[in-house]
Amino acid sequence: MNKNGVIIVIEDDLDDQFFFEEAFKELEIPNQRIYLPDSHAALHYLGGPSKPSFLILSDISLPKLSGIELRAELRKNADIALKCVPHLYLTTAIYLQHVIDAYCESAQGFFVKPTEFNELKDLLDLITRYWKTSAASN
Repeated sequence: MNKNGVIIVIEDDLDDQFFFEEAFKELEIPNQRIYLPDSHAALHYLGGPSKPSFLILSDISLPKLSGIELRAELRKNADIALKCVPHLYLTTAIYLQHVIDAYCESAQGFFVKPTEFNELKDLLDLITRYWKTSAASN
């Protein structure tokens, strides 16, 4: 994990992408953000010569592969796994089986997307501050 690296947001909903970006801007988070619309785009980006990454924020309900299936594929790739990028889920609805599956695939967090903008901003602030202050290897 590179604390100055890119924040990767894997989200197919354009409105959610917009609200995420607005929250990051208001929080003055300096990390570049990259928005990927589905799991295949994420696999392609992360498997290629991508910039150092800080966080992966992923929806569960994604086109092509679910967020859980994407995580499983990423863990199979040793080059990606060795980058030690925290992988967190932000999803609209919480289902116990999704939470179990996410943590079985070694996710580092599972959150319900707030419906209110200020709550989303607070959550993204909490997440980024937590990971910025955590000990990590580059």
